[in-house]
Amino acid sequence: MAVDPNSSERARRMRPGVRVGAVVSRFHGELTGAMLESARDELIASGMAAEDLRVVWVPGAFELAIVARRLAARADVDVVLCLGLVLKGETTHDLHVAQGAVQGIVRASLDVDKPILFGVLTCATLAQARDRALSVEHGGKEDKGREVARAAVAVLAALDEVDETPARKSRS
Repeated sequence: MAVDPNSSERARRMRPGVRVGAVVSRFHGELTGAMLESARDELIASGMAAEDLRVVWVPGAFELAIVARRLAARADVDVVLCLGLVLKGETTHDLHVAQGAVQGIVRASLDVDKPILFGVLTCATLAQARDRALSVEHGGKEDKGREVARAAVAVLAALDEVDETPARKSRS
C-alpha cells in the first residue's frame, strides 16, 4: 500500500477495541524505532487507544517471524506489524535474511489466520534506509512506519467486510 508521506489523508478509521502487536528489530534501532513511532502515531490517529499497542523487540529481522506468530496467536491481539531493516553488505547475507523474514512472516500470518504485516526495509545503503524509515518531519521521504500502519487498518477493514458479507448460495 503506497502512501504519500506529505498527504494528510488517512485510511479509514479503525474499529474500536482493536489490539495491535508490533515486533521490532533492534538492529538499526534508531531507524526501526522511528518506524515504530510513526506507526504508533498513525494507529492512534486512526482510532486505536494507545494502551492497545503491545511492542516486542527482537535482535534482528530474521527473528521477527517467530515472535510475530506467537504474538498473533494470542486472543488479545488482532493484527501484528513487523518492523525491521536489512542492509546490503559485501556478501549475499542480506538476501538470505530478507528472504527468511518474508517467508516466515507470510507463513506465520497464514498459520494463525491473522494479518501480520511486513514492514521490513531492504535497502542498499543507510541513506536509502533513512529516506524510507523516517517521517518527512524527521528528514525522511517515504515514512514506511506510517504506511504499514495504514495497511494494517485497511486489511482489518477488508477482513471485517469479508466476515460481514453473507455467503451467496451456490448454483445447483
